[in-house]
Amino acid sequence: MCSISTNRAMNLLSNCVKIQNSVSHGAQSNQTHMNSRLNGSARLMLVSDLDYTMVDHDEPENLSLLRFNALWEANYRHDSLLVFSTGRSPITYKPLRNEKPLLTPDITIMSVGTEIMYGYGEAMVPDDGWKQHLNHKWDRDIVVEETNKFPQLTPQEEGEQRPHKVSFYVEKVVASEIMNVLSQRLEKRGLDVKIIYSSGIALDVLPKGAGKGQALAYLLKKFKLEGKLPYNTLVCGDSGNDAELFSLPEVYGVMVSNAKEELLQWYAENAHRNPNILHATERCAAGIIQAIGNFHLGPNVSPRDIKDFQKCKVKNFSPAHEVVKFYLFYERWRRAKVEKSEQYFQNFKSVFHPLAIFVHPLGVELPIHQCMDAMAKSYGDKQGKQFWTWVDRLSSAQIGSDTWLVKFDKWELNDDELQCSLTTVLMSSKSEVPDAYTWLHMHQTWLDGVELKEPERWVF
Repeated sequence: MCSISTNRAMNLLSNCVKIQNSVSHGAQSNQTHMNSRLNGSARLMLVSDLDYTMVDHDEPENLSLLRFNALWEANYRHDSLLVFSTGRSPITYKPLRNEKPLLTPDITIMSVGTEIMYGYGEAMVPDDGWKQHLNHKWDRDIVVEETNKFPQLTPQEEGEQRPHKVSFYVEKVVASEIMNVLSQRLEKRGLDVKIIYSSGIALDVLPKGAGKGQALAYLLKKFKLEGKLPYNTLVCGDSGNDAELFSLPEVYGVMVSNAKEELLQWYAENAHRNPNILHATERCAAGIIQAIGNFHLGPNVSPRDIKDFQKCKVKNFSPAHEVVKFYLFYERWRRAKVEKSEQYFQNFKSVFHPLAIFVHPLGVELPIHQCMDAMAKSYGDKQGKQFWTWVDRLSSAQIGSDTWLVKFDKWELNDDELQCSLTTVLMSSKSEVPDAYTWLHMHQTWLDGVELKEPERWVF
């Protein structure tokens, strides 16, 4: 039995709901200050490309990405910063988030370093100072005029054309010559540009001061001016447009094992003696996890890699780790990836207070133990199917001597249906059991825009 009384728990819950309503998941601060979520310097700022670095498009089950998600939310979200640095524009970035189990970053560098956005979703806020910086000796109309003179250049999709980025497809055999000639012509027209070729086919014309590396350098300078320079920065990439990231001093870098030829060539010519750059032996997100361990930047064992939490004790147990562990068991139970043991399930069920309440996203209030009994009957109902769960934007606040308010987005991929609930949990530490928590109350609401075919089948 936990040390908190039921009445006290309900009073705390009332206050928690007020907090949740005033700082809802869907309309949190726009983060106009870069890391307003943190009070000080980030323990780790992880800056990663997306396609074929964080996201492995050749791994349909997304296991490496899901491993990273569990590691980040359990061990890093509370005091570190996640930055995505991608060639994708805001238009093409959104579909990727709908297709893959991507976490929500604190900062997004998009369009090959020509756009910096803070926050997430509809509340994303651009960095206007960065946009002004890129206007120096840049005229998009002149770039379009000159590139039209090269029939070998095929314009990329409209969604990839941005105010400070003009993008094409071009064959590798002619790319180098076109880049040299185009650069000279634009210089004669009074522009100062950078031309980047990546992935053996993509050519981007940007302002000279743009690019993934310059965008990150700009952010680091702003952090330093605010007195919040991250203690460690890890950059991660796989292609030529990521090379600039590895050129920055005092950063760690990982080229994932599937890195493309142009990045490996750059590494051989410029950085092969740099001990802070690793060519991983693992693909994509697994290579990122490998680098965290290689450079001793923090925990590098994902909770997804722990097969039995009862036998494996973690060093830094926390409410965040408790939530991640709960949903991993939930997923494994329904996929029949754990033994169907009454004792095992009862141990899992014991994390809940006997009087704990679950408020279903449909608005129905139920005793949690009734829900757990229903879950017991669902063993293996997702066996052999695409069924994965993960949590995102997990935060916890100690609101009493032994009481925590934990908030997160709980995602569930059920075959092709992506589902999400905004979740608040009230939990208390067990004084008689170190590193253990009792769940007192759970409240869920649907994420705006989420429509479920059978919402009544939602368990937790």
